[in-house]
Amino acid sequence: MSKKRALVSVSNKEGIVEFVQALVELGFEVVSTGGTKKALEAASVPVIGISEVTGFPEILDGRVKTLHPNIHSGLLAMRERAEHQQQLAEHQITPIDVVVVNLYPFKETIAKPDCTFADAIENIDIGGPSMLRAAAKNHQHVAVVVDPADYAVVLDELKQEQAVSVETKRRLAAKVFRHTASYDALIAEYLTKAVGEEEPESLTVTFERKQGLRYGENPHQRATFYQKPLADSSSIAEAKQLHGKELSYNNIHDADAALAIVKEFTEPAVVAVKHMNPCGVGTGATIEEAYNRAYEADSVSIFGGIIAANREIDEATALKMKEIFLEIIIAPSFSEKAVEILTAKKNLRLLTVPVQKQIEPEAMLTSVHGGLLLQDEDLLGLEDAELSIPTKREPTEEEWEALKLAWKVVKHVKSNAIVVTNGLMTVGVGAGQMNRVGSADIAIKQAGERIEGAVLGSDAFFPMGDTVELAGKAGITAIIQPGGSIRDEESIEMANKYNIAMVMTGIRHFKH
Repeated sequence: MSKKRALVSVSNKEGIVEFVQALVELGFEVVSTGGTKKALEAASVPVIGISEVTGFPEILDGRVKTLHPNIHSGLLAMRERAEHQQQLAEHQITPIDVVVVNLYPFKETIAKPDCTFADAIENIDIGGPSMLRAAAKNHQHVAVVVDPADYAVVLDELKQEQAVSVETKRRLAAKVFRHTASYDALIAEYLTKAVGEEEPESLTVTFERKQGLRYGENPHQRATFYQKPLADSSSIAEAKQLHGKELSYNNIHDADAALAIVKEFTEPAVVAVKHMNPCGVGTGATIEEAYNRAYEADSVSIFGGIIAANREIDEATALKMKEIFLEIIIAPSFSEKAVEILTAKKNLRLLTVPVQKQIEPEAMLTSVHGGLLLQDEDLLGLEDAELSIPTKREPTEEEWEALKLAWKVVKHVKSNAIVVTNGLMTVGVGAGQMNRVGSADIAIKQAGERIEGAVLGSDAFFPMGDTVELAGKAGITAIIQPGGSIRDEESIEMANKYNIAMVMTGIRHFKH
């Protein structure tokens, strides 16, 4: 029986010496390249240089070394075909039985702050994907390994059965094509962005599995959490869990919503979210004050909610948070005392995220049956708006502060969205109704006695004056809204009737 051959060329050298040593002990001869060959030789593992197989030196700074018929014929030859065997013998080519290859670190390279375009291009692997794809295509004859996590199963089968099973080879081949597809997708995304192409003819995206989930929105739905290869450090995908149960599908959705809202604030702020909508937002001189106001905003709905804060959770705040049932608390950090207090609740999840205002919008992907919608993240704030005041009365200084708070929050509420605030907290939130009056009615009723002197924010224009009339009768003193309705004048007249100051932003914030 002829000696089996393995081809090894890896950038990730984790466990490679031990794996190849085991192959040698099983009777394999090993062909290797460049840095991998040096690492194996340094460990006294017998290895054949790639140039000995190709009869051609590695050239162009190593850009060309494995792109050769002596390599690819050994990978692609079908062992059951006599003519293939005859051609291999005629050209003195040895078949390759095991391929161990992983690729140049493109992702790690572009993640570096000082990465240049030239650096990125130089770290696009050519020979590696070619070998992987060839071996994976011919997987009935070749075991191809791209992930160090698979070394053990390959060795176990070789030791026990003297061969890697067809089932394992097929699984490994599928993994290879996922790996090369993900690698190419990341390169395509980088270059597409570099050339400023906004609507490419095809969209290639890649995500990496972060964790399996018990189920989706409901127990009968399967679900998995994937993250971007270079996820934003202040995203839920990069959150560090300090304590509590594993996150669920709905937890992740709600936590993402809470983070997006709390990033709007520079002053100490706390956001409570239920079912993707804020039920309470509070600000203050301290994080304890902010939490108190978020709790008071809706002390019923906050029960079982998700909390996000933009300052460290201290002992005093933790003691208050412990008093009610919360699913998750997210903050940049927790004091030692706060951790001690909150971890006494077995299931409470504590997450740390470096909360910071996002500057560059991320492409937001939304699946629809049979397709995908893509849009920029909505990061526009009041500083981006061309404000106008069409009413007789302008907002007071206090009203301006309350209007700013309302505008920061309303963009994150499901449409139709109405938010009622004072200068320090939300007092009423109306979300997801089929008409704007319905949302306003909910927000106003929730505000109750706190409505007097409060202001109102709307995510979109008023199609008629009825919402403004409802607000005026309730005691609202100022309104912020995009404007742009053909019946704006009706709303303006109604605002003047009730002495309401109205600010128009020209920016709509629909959130479906």
